[in-house]
Amino acid sequence: MEARLLLIPWMIAVIYSSIPLFWFAIHPFAGRWRRMQRSPYRALLPLWMLMILLLGLVTWPWHALRIYSSPWMWLAALPFLVHGLRVYRRIVSEFGAHKLSGEAELRPGEHQQELVTTGLHERMRHPIYFAHLCNLAGWALGSGLSVVYALLAINIFVAFPVMIYMEERELEARFGERYLEYRSRVPLIPGLRLKRAGISPRRVPSSEAQTPEVQGKAT
Repeated sequence: MEARLLLIPWMIAVIYSSIPLFWFAIHPFAGRWRRMQRSPYRALLPLWMLMILLLGLVTWPWHALRIYSSPWMWLAALPFLVHGLRVYRRIVSEFGAHKLSGEAELRPGEHQQELVTTGLHERMRHPIYFAHLCNLAGWALGSGLSVVYALLAINIFVAFPVMIYMEERELEARFGERYLEYRSRVPLIPGLRLKRAGISPRRVPSSEAQTPEVQGKAT
C-alpha cells in the first residue's frame, strides 16, 4: 500500500518538472506558434503529454527510492504545500487563466497585452514559479523520495534560473524603462533582492522601447 501511495508524489514531481520543458517549447518559438492558423495547443498539448511520459520513463527506476521514511515530515511539508496552493489561487483570480496557460501570449490579438505589476506581482516578480517550487519542495519533504529531491534541485538551480533570465531579458527589451523600474523595486521572491553581476539598471530612451507584441508578464 505504501509503495502505491509513493506513486503520487513521484507523478506530481514528474508533472511539475515537465512545466519548464513545456515553457521552453513555447516561449522561444512564440512567433512561430502565433503564425499557425489553427490553435497551437493542438500540437502543444500532445507534446506536453509526451514530455511527461518521457520524464516518467527516465525517472521510473528510482521512483520508490527514499532518502528517509517519516510521516512526521509531512508536517514540515504542509506549510510549503498550503502556501503554494494559496499562491495558485490568487494567481488564477488576479492573473487570469488565459495568461497562466500561455494563451494570451500565443493569441495576442484576442487578449490585452500588459506588464502585470499588481497583486502578487507587487511582492515578487515571479509568483507562478515560486508556487511551483513551493509545491515541489513540499512533496519532496513529505515523501523523502530521492528522485523528487533530484527534480527539485534541477528546477531550482537549472531550469527556473534559465527561464527567469530569458523572460526578464525579453520583458526588458519590450517594456524598457517601465520594466527596469519594476525590477529595481520588486524582489525576485519576498525578502530576496539579487542584482545581476555586472549589470545595472539603465534608462532606455522611449524611442527604443518596443511595443509589446506578446503577453507582457512577470511570472
